[in-house]
Amino acid sequence: MRELLRRLLLCTVLASAAFCVSANVETFPPVEMQERHPGIARNVTKIIEQMHYSKPQLDNSLSSAVFDGYLDTLDGNRMYFLAGDIASFGRYRYELDERTRSGQIEPVFDIFNVFRERTTERINYAVELLSIEPDFALEEEFRFDRTELGWPVSEEEMKEVWRQKVKSDALTLVMTGKTWAESAEILKKRYEGMYKRIAQLTADDVFETYMNAVAHTMDPHSGYLSPQQSEEYRIQMSLSYDGIGASLQPVDDYVTIVNIIAGGPAHIDGRLKPEDRITAVAEGDGEFVDVIGWRLDEVVQRIRGPGGTLVRLQILPAGAPPGSPQKVVELTRDKVKLEEQAAKSALVEVPFEDQTYRIGVITVPSFYQDFAARSRGEEDYKSTSRDVERLITELEAQGIDGVVMDLRQNGGGHLSEATELSGLFIDGGPVVQLRETQGNIQVLDDPSDSAIYDGPLAVLVDRFSASASEIFAAAIQDYERGVIIGQQTFGKGSVQNLFNLDRFLSSEDNGQLTLTIGKYYRVTGDSTQNRGVVPDVELPSDVDVETIGENTRETALPWDRIQATRFNAESSLDEAIAVLQDHQARYAADDPDFEFLLKEFAALERDRGRVSVSLNLAAREREQDEYQQARLARENERRAALGLEALATVDELESAMTPEEILLEQAARMVAEMASLEGGPQRQLLSTGSATGEAAPRL
Repeated sequence: MRELLRRLLLCTVLASAAFCVSANVETFPPVEMQERHPGIARNVTKIIEQMHYSKPQLDNSLSSAVFDGYLDTLDGNRMYFLAGDIASFGRYRYELDERTRSGQIEPVFDIFNVFRERTTERINYAVELLSIEPDFALEEEFRFDRTELGWPVSEEEMKEVWRQKVKSDALTLVMTGKTWAESAEILKKRYEGMYKRIAQLTADDVFETYMNAVAHTMDPHSGYLSPQQSEEYRIQMSLSYDGIGASLQPVDDYVTIVNIIAGGPAHIDGRLKPEDRITAVAEGDGEFVDVIGWRLDEVVQRIRGPGGTLVRLQILPAGAPPGSPQKVVELTRDKVKLEEQAAKSALVEVPFEDQTYRIGVITVPSFYQDFAARSRGEEDYKSTSRDVERLITELEAQGIDGVVMDLRQNGGGHLSEATELSGLFIDGGPVVQLRETQGNIQVLDDPSDSAIYDGPLAVLVDRFSASASEIFAAAIQDYERGVIIGQQTFGKGSVQNLFNLDRFLSSEDNGQLTLTIGKYYRVTGDSTQNRGVVPDVELPSDVDVETIGENTRETALPWDRIQATRFNAESSLDEAIAVLQDHQARYAADDPDFEFLLKEFAALERDRGRVSVSLNLAAREREQDEYQQARLARENERRAALGLEALATVDELESAMTPEEILLEQAARMVAEMASLEGGPQRQLLSTGSATGEAAPRL
């Protein structure tokens, strides 16, 4: 009663407040383990220990890792639990192995129920803070990234963390022009919505979270899906729904873009990037709805809708700290279309040494195959290799001097298409090796008799080129058939299998387990796992290699080697690569586009390193304005060097040349240089074809 009177009095004296907020989050009954969960846990443990590639044993060491992983999933940013809570949970650290094996996982639910209690306390306090407008003139900082810190040791320390969080959240809204009353109302709904979504988590949700902590301890690509999420996975894999064509996952309070699906609206539009965070969603021309703190499935349902309708997303760009300028991306919902996944070609003219070279650019968004049409016996079914073969034939008819295969942001696809595509450029031989859990090694060969193109070739890759893309790029590099240009690739060299757990239990609705059961190896014997493919000529990138890529994941399988398989290298490109590396370094120093690129990426890198933001309104506004003006200055500096008209305002930056276009231009120029060497070192290097045997590793 005393607390209620205090709040009523507070609301009365706040004459400037347009409303009064009160913390009234309820306490919900505890979530309890369901009857079927022990059996699923026992079977998942058995399958992992028998069939995972690394043949793990769930022992005390892994138990400790599972314990930490589960806590990080619940509270990775150290915003809910107290240090005392973590200490009390410590008695389970070395018990989870045996408990999971035997199905006695009650502590998993006990920990979650404490988490939900702490959530109630934090949200109540956050909503209470909204009764008073913060002083945005104070000089103070908010540490928004707490992942490397310990849990707060006292309630007072935790309250200070949340006071600063609430102030930071409010400041972000105030900077968009909202009044304090409007901002506080939005935050009240956000915080109470966050709690509501946590309160609605079911026993299956908690069990899935824990079993994923177990599976992810083996490697990042193994995981468990509850029955509900299994159905969601089935819908996505069928490509039968209307949406934007992007995979999403929750990270802290944000729903984050994992990858862009080739052939979908987001891929066609090109503005959404992996690691971008969705902060609000609007239907058509309607008002944006704040979705920070929402459950993943609720955000997905809001983004989905009938084909042909418009959805707008408010995006906090990857790596940008809270409060940074956001972008709005408008997308028309549609199905992921096979024809939109198709490889496409373009012919670009590149001036080099007083001549003009015609370079064919083939963009391959994924390694696709119309499996249904092939199964029906249709002879003209669509596939990556077939489309690229047709495009090369068309380009050669137009008279090209070289080819760029653009595999940037290509996350992979059909393994058979990677081997067949490689066969278009090499004259037979092995393409990739596959080693399974039991140690059996299968060598997959180029299925074609001979190459269809033997001219100058470059493969353009980036950090998001993964899996089948890496198999193709590695084969081209190992056979020395072409030059790899760009950034070190993702490093996803593992193979997964899907296990329907209903087959292992005498019941239904047990979910499914995705498990890593093999690894890919190059013909040299080097794995593509963890290291990916290292380019022959490196180009800069706006990707944070410290957070994106297989080697950034703690539980990633290691790089290793097996015995090389015999193959005949097409040529020796060492001399040509050395020339390109030298010329690229010199060219970059004088190229306005390249200089602009380096400055853009350096500015992004400075922002990525931040773990805190100012809570002073004037300082934040000044910082944001300086950021935008610096972008405009960099662009106008580039335009002045090229003799182009300057842009007047930051709003015109949307029309500026993109980093992706500049990097492609660099790759095309290098292929033109390769073509210029045809009458000298390059022609001799391409025509000798004398290197035979087990080539030395290029990694």
